[in-house]
Amino acid sequence: MTRGQGWLFRFGVAIAAVISLTSSSSTSAHTQPARASRPKLDRALERLAALDAETNVRVIVTARAGRRGEVKDARANRALSGVLEEPLADALVAEVPGKALRELAGDPRVSHVSLDAPVRSFQATELTVPLLASNMLLPTLGLPDGRFTGAGVGVAVLDSGIVAHAELPLAAFYDFVAKAGALTKEIDPFGHGTHVAGMIRDEQDKNDARYRSVAKGVRLIGMRVLDKNGSGYTSTVIKAIDFAVQNRQQLGIDVINLSLGHVVLEPAATDPLVQAVERAVRAGIVVVVAAGNHGTNAENGATGYAGITSPGNAPSAITVGAVDTHNTLTRTDDEVAPFSSRGPTWYDAYAKPDIVAPGRRVVSFMAKKSRLYLDYPAYRVDVATRTYMTLSGTSMAASVTTGVVALMIEASRATNAARVGLSPNAVKAILQYSAVPIPGVDSLTQGAGSLNAAGALALAGSIDPTRPQGAWWLTSGVTPVTSLSNGETLDWSQRVHWGEGVLEGELVYVREPAWAQAIVWGNSIIWGNAIVNGNAIVWGNTIVWGNAIVWGNTVLGQSAGGGVLYGSDADWYSVMPDAIVWGNLDGAMTETSANPMGNWSPVF
Repeated sequence: MTRGQGWLFRFGVAIAAVISLTSSSSTSAHTQPARASRPKLDRALERLAALDAETNVRVIVTARAGRRGEVKDARANRALSGVLEEPLADALVAEVPGKALRELAGDPRVSHVSLDAPVRSFQATELTVPLLASNMLLPTLGLPDGRFTGAGVGVAVLDSGIVAHAELPLAAFYDFVAKAGALTKEIDPFGHGTHVAGMIRDEQDKNDARYRSVAKGVRLIGMRVLDKNGSGYTSTVIKAIDFAVQNRQQLGIDVINLSLGHVVLEPAATDPLVQAVERAVRAGIVVVVAAGNHGTNAENGATGYAGITSPGNAPSAITVGAVDTHNTLTRTDDEVAPFSSRGPTWYDAYAKPDIVAPGRRVVSFMAKKSRLYLDYPAYRVDVATRTYMTLSGTSMAASVTTGVVALMIEASRATNAARVGLSPNAVKAILQYSAVPIPGVDSLTQGAGSLNAAGALALAGSIDPTRPQGAWWLTSGVTPVTSLSNGETLDWSQRVHWGEGVLEGELVYVREPAWAQAIVWGNSIIWGNAIVNGNAIVWGNTIVWGNAIVWGNTVLGQSAGGGVLYGSDADWYSVMPDAIVWGNLDGAMTETSANPMGNWSPVF
């Protein structure tokens, strides 16, 4: 671990400690300002500013439109030139003493200041060594016999890198960790990105059906944003996302996979990582994000809600939780993996995840010299001359979903001569509409249901995106039932989670205004000709770890005395993880000589 990364981990622990130690004196929802007076500092920086510390903190400074240069000039002695100076972000990265944060926020040219938070691939703890050495993913997903492979679809994997290997041919590879985003030779010293990429495309999958990838025909573009320990900076991820947006046409990028994240520290509207995701979606890129692995309390095993990480709280992203399929062909024994993060999101109370997908004990390609392969021999699956590992986590669920999305885009383009594909919002709606609900599981745990690749592909292949707005855009009839090879029939959810409601009916069969790229998912929309039945989402009174509670569409904070405070939508920034719903986060970010990964193990 480098000296800089050691600081990164120690600072992450310090932030967690600051949040925890000061929660009892700053959680009164009754005294929080209304939405009109949003603070310029995120909650972690507010706490640091209150300590008046001399220690420098690395922050992302978002300037008001067109004033980034002025802010940089004014803070030239503190700015880190070239770290994050993208026109799309209108932001820069700076190191400032904690005691100077309020002065920086007071600059009228500054719109917002956020912690350049540590991000990493998702890991938690598997209690047993995997006993399974094959994938039943493709039969379980109900994928057809290979008519679509993702050919012509570009997928950018933003992760720890991708190893140089004939099994994972890349169209391009950019290193944002060591080479400032330069085009360079593929590397992945950690291994996580290779495993994610291998589940999307594996060149050798034709040799053994047990290890087939989901979309073997896609064009992979690797973007390294995490280091040899699987960690990095938020600003590095943002820079890569904006690079993908700016070079979308040249590189042919249709999908971005983000199997990484950090604790939510502010509303989605000011979270710079969330806003980078929203920019990508507006540019026409489908963004698939892992929900996070904070579904249970690491200390006592209690189920927890509101564990979605950023940028999984991005409204327009496809946020994916994990299903444990038990590696069987039947879906009757499927269940949401206990580590999978549940919704709603902090601050905004968004309904997340959007769907869940296979994410436990997933077998994919792995580099032999990577840290994961060397440190965790029990998880290896060596087949002849090829090397695989079985890993678990919402990272894996996201990669499976990304592969299915690539197939959907190819199928959609095949419906029209112009080869126009579905918009990101339409892809998300189809995934939810065709998902298969898991009986007895609430919406904050499974979203609309479990990924149904066959159903999503059938629906996507029946839609002509070139038809005018308001028109029925199905080119053939669709039956909302999927039949598996084992004889099981799966009823689709036929619902879409939109804002504060669950919508049902024929809305996906019509080219509605909601499916346009310019629409932020969940925003108010006037529905056109579709038959839509809407019901308010009722979360009930689910207890979150600690004394916080989910009530209606608002996540409520806790008072100093531990009582529940009934906030309102206006109390927008009182929604803060003062209950420390993250469970093992601070422990996971602790560096130890025995295990530099802290208590992380291969659940990603």
